[in-house]
Amino acid sequence: MTPWPDGTELLERAIGYALGALADVAVPALGRPTPCRGWDLRTLLRHLDASLGALREGVERGRVTPEPTCEASGDVADPVPGVRERAARLLAAATAAQRSAGGAPRAASRGARPLALGAVTSAGALEIAVHGWDVHRARGRLDRPVPGALAVELLRLAPLLVPPGSSARAPLFAAVRAVPLSASPGERLLAYLGRDPRVPPAHP
Repeated sequence: MTPWPDGTELLERAIGYALGALADVAVPALGRPTPCRGWDLRTLLRHLDASLGALREGVERGRVTPEPTCEASGDVADPVPGVRERAARLLAAATAAQRSAGGAPRAASRGARPLALGAVTSAGALEIAVHGWDVHRARGRLDRPVPGALAVELLRLAPLLVPPGSSARAPLFAAVRAVPLSASPGERLLAYLGRDPRVPPAHP
């Protein structure tokens, strides 16, 4: 039995959370630091823009190629409109692919390794949700955690997508962090991916 859920539904929820983080982002705020070490908000959004394009390629063309570098993804003054547009296109492509598959597994590939459609969309949901949190944090928002139900589902999938100690974690995800037993699902998800859920946000 496949471990992958309907990744399109997860993707939609993750995109909704991330786009909420981008509401009313002003260009001067793009220089704020983020939880991604060495990246300001503009660099993070350029990376997210490139990731969205790579995920759409995986969904539409059945292959996932290495993501362009941040520098190659376009040096625009305001990357927010592009991120919104690519997110919408990715979700539309994933929805169309799910419908055309009729519920049957459909695969993409990365090199010689086949990837189920659900794996591609679930991986996208994981990355997009965590970067949504990064954006909220960069904007000084302490009260915008990854939604609990979404975090619970992503926590189940995270070890399959980003195994502990795997070289695939770098450079996006650091080593797993310890959290108290009282930590929320969102905090545990962030800690699994190497984020410190207690990291102070940037000043508003």
